[in-house]
Amino acid sequence: MEIRNEDIRQRVNIREIYRYLGYGTKIPDDSVDTMIQDVLTDLMNAVQPKNVYQIYTCSASESVVVLKGSQRTIAFESRNLAANLAQCGHVVLMAATLGLEADKLLQKYEILNMTKATITQACGAACIEAYCNILQEQICAEASTGGSIFYLRPRFSPGYGDLKLQYQKVIFEELECTKRIGLTLTDSLLMYPTKSVTALIGLTANPQSCHIGKCRDCTNTECEFRET
Repeated sequence: MEIRNEDIRQRVNIREIYRYLGYGTKIPDDSVDTMIQDVLTDLMNAVQPKNVYQIYTCSASESVVVLKGSQRTIAFESRNLAANLAQCGHVVLMAATLGLEADKLLQKYEILNMTKATITQACGAACIEAYCNILQEQICAEASTGGSIFYLRPRFSPGYGDLKLQYQKVIFEELECTKRIGLTLTDSLLMYPTKSVTALIGLTANPQSCHIGKCRDCTNTECEFRET
């Protein structure tokens, strides 16, 4: 699914970049803000984002999630993931990346300007987040056809909660990430290019509103996945 770079730029959360840079809720001075805008421009002029995904039917017990596709069945053992997907009849398995260009830009700034290198890390994180947000909304709209209306659960990635990082291998094999979008997995289970995401996203008929705004916009203070 193709998404334009200008659409990603418009969806980037600047306050998330501030937070990644350690400013918390504070706003940096104009010189830093100018560098952020310059780096975002450089990223959007350079990157070539790619994605791959499949939609599966889903069943979840207390600690196991089973995805059934046209070719095979996949099981994930995780109480946290099972709780996240408890109300979902379908699940999206997805992988997305900004591509090698983001890493090349970072390497360039690590030589020329370490301040901009730090900002590039933060901007890259915000850009892949914005890209994934747009992607999952488009997938949800695509799935909501023929009278069916779906809502999204929050993305859930290997390494989060009790979902073991080793499940990266399962996702990479199932989606053929290396072949289809050039995304590789190291022996230590790190992804390259680095500004990349793999995740499971639940599709549910029950109205949801927490997948984009996340914890800062959610009133459910008792949620077990809430971030402080």
